Amino acid sequence: MTIDDSALIATTADVDARASIGPGTRIWHLAQVRELARIGADCNVGRGAYIGPGVVIGDNCKLQNHALVYEPARLGDGVFIGPAAVLTNDEFPRAVNLDGSLKSGEDWHAVGVVIGDGASIGARAVCVAPVTIGAWALVAAGAVVTKDVPAHGLMVGVPARRIGWVGRAGRPLAQDGEEWVCPVSGERYREADGGLTIVG
Repeated sequence: MTIDDSALIATTADVDARASIGPGTRIWHLAQVRELARIGADCNVGRGAYIGPGVVIGDNCKLQNHALVYEPARLGDGVFIGPAAVLTNDEFPRAVNLDGSLKSGEDWHAVGVVIGDGASIGARAVCVAPVTIGAWALVAAGAVVTKDVPAHGLMVGVPARRIGWVGRAGRPLAQDGEEWVCPVSGERYREADGGLTIVG
């Protein structure tokens, strides 16, 4: 694996030599990047964030302080993970087996969270694997996602439920007939296959 020369890694960060870090990426104080993790170009990994073994993160992503991204998570380009948000990986967590022995890596099967391009996970939100978060979706702070989220879905609550749609600018969309309109960009969207797609 490789760490690009233009990456900035704090001396107090713990980045495994087998990880791959893209150009322009910044990894801050006390962050940990485990073996075989791949982080794209121009990402920002905040203080105390954790990126598990083999996790794949696209370009231009932001992981805020103390975000926990457990393997085998896959994040697209432009994904935002808020402070102290958690992407889990164990459907049936237990510390011990039935005989009382401590579980090891061979005693369970890791499942991951997949996040599409441009999606945002708010502060202290929890995404309970296995789930897929659609592109440009927005999960509110403190929400607990237990089911797949459609593209552009606006999710709140415990468990998370969709209360509306958001555009690529991250703002809630307003309905205009059969279309949805972004108040910031003017982009228009239509519902299709349970999610939204941009018109044109």
